[in-house]
Amino acid sequence: MDHGALLGLGQVLTFLGAAVAVTLAPGPDNLMVLSLGAARGPKAGMAFGIGCGVGCLSHTALAAAGVSALIAASPTAFLTLKLAGGLYLIWLGIQVLRHPAMDKAPAAMTGDARALFLRGVLANAVNPKVIVFFLAFLPQFVVVERGQTALQTLVLGTLFALQAAGLFALVGLFAGHLGQSLSRHPAAGRWLNRLAGATFVGIGAKLALGR
Repeated sequence: MDHGALLGLGQVLTFLGAAVAVTLAPGPDNLMVLSLGAARGPKAGMAFGIGCGVGCLSHTALAAAGVSALIAASPTAFLTLKLAGGLYLIWLGIQVLRHPAMDKAPAAMTGDARALFLRGVLANAVNPKVIVFFLAFLPQFVVVERGQTALQTLVLGTLFALQAAGLFALVGLFAGHLGQSLSRHPAAGRWLNRLAGATFVGIGAKLALGR
């Protein structure tokens, strides 16, 4: 039994499953890591990708403070955040499905591995859409009955950052092959975009309608 634990095993496994799905869905971070890795090689792609994952920690801190305040103030406010977050994710998915052509990734960046890592951190940390996403996503997996909601959010956010850093590193490692393959087969890009839209809509619907 894990009644005294901060997080339950089922809670963690469910969260990691959703986190991996969200991280793998094509988006701005994936495109940046793909383009940089394809242009500068696997080491550069991995450095930038790990930086993007680590950048999630800044959003985790903001989410922990916001969620803690909302729960302390009103359970109704927490429910409102869950509904708003789910609807926001559904809206994001619809936008992706309505615009199947993926935007071009930014031009290759220059600098050593440390500089690329820091640029990856900054690229993620300053993205306001990621801030809103974390505020919408993390509360869905906080179990209020366990208490210490802010600490739960911090731990979950840290787990998200770790798995994101690992997956983005793998994307960077194989970015050259993946980028070349996608550029030669436009249909593959369209199907990846559809997968991204369906993923956001599905997660958003589950979060908005779930308990």
